Formats: sequence, structure tokens, C-alpha cells
Amino acid sequence: MSSLSPAQTESVSELYAHHHAWLRDWLRKRLGNAFDAADLAHDTYVRVISAGITPPQGESRRYLTQIAKGLAIDFHRRRRIETAYIEALALNPPAEAPSEEARALIIEALVELDAVLHQLAPKVRQAFLLCRLDGLSYREIASQLGVSLSSVEKYVATGLRACYALCHGAS
Repeated sequence: MSSLSPAQTESVSELYAHHHAWLRDWLRKRLGNAFDAADLAHDTYVRVISAGITPPQGESRRYLTQIAKGLAIDFHRRRRIETAYIEALALNPPAEAPSEEARALIIEALVELDAVLHQLAPKVRQAFLLCRLDGLSYREIASQLGVSLSSVEKYVATGLRACYALCHGAS
């Protein structure tokens, strides 16, 4: 987190004082939940502080909205992942259920993996998932995607490299 100068601190304080209630209400209308809206409104200001940049006067709401929209997308993506994971867990016997701590760590890992996969080109992501999740052969994937076998090999390798970088911090 960047440290703010006294002028920046005052600027963020003014931004918060003038726009926090509006931003929270704007988010509540989009999320349908006052508690999540309050959390995301505060997360928006944390992002502003972390960036160390305050918007020019007159562009404050547009700037805050842009940050809040990104956070809302992340929020919905995380909820979708959490729901899918919980539904998958429900298929297993209760004795095999992981602890709450393990569940939180697994969901966090899934969210990170989802973010990495969404950075891949659509055909790369699709080929990788068809291979790793659906167990299709490279030939079957090539046929389904309408690409060459060598393209599928490259796509899957790219997906594997992205996952490796996530797991091992390499790029």
C-alpha cells in the first residue's frame, strides 16, 4: 500500500465524505444487498488509497464507479465459484467434507485459477479445459475447435504454463 502525503490523505477524506453514501447506494442497487454493497464501497476506497491517485474534481463518481464495477465483477465471479464448489461438495459424503479453513483456501485457489484462465485467449482456455476437465484427446479438441493438432498442443501448453506460473510464482 502506498503512503499518502497529507494533501492526498485530505483529498481521499473529502472524496469519501462527499461520495461514500452515494457509492454505497449505487452498489446496493446493483448487488441487491446492503452488506455486500458496504463492503465493496470500502474496498473501492482501499483501491483508491492503494493507487495513491485521487480523481480530478468533477470526475470523482466516474472514477469510483469504474473501480466499483471491477470489484463487483470480481465479487460475482467469486460467488459463482463458491456456489459451484459448495454444490460439488454436496455430492460427497459429509465425512469427506473439508474444514472451513480448507474450504476457504480451496475457494481462494479456485478464484485465482479462474482469474488466470480468464486472462488466456478464449480458444486457449477452451482447449485447456476440454483437455484437463473433459479428458478429450488433442485430436478431439482440434476437431471440436476447428483448429490444427499443433494449435491444440500449443494451446494446452500455454494453459499449463499459466497454471504453473500461478502455482510456482514463475512467469
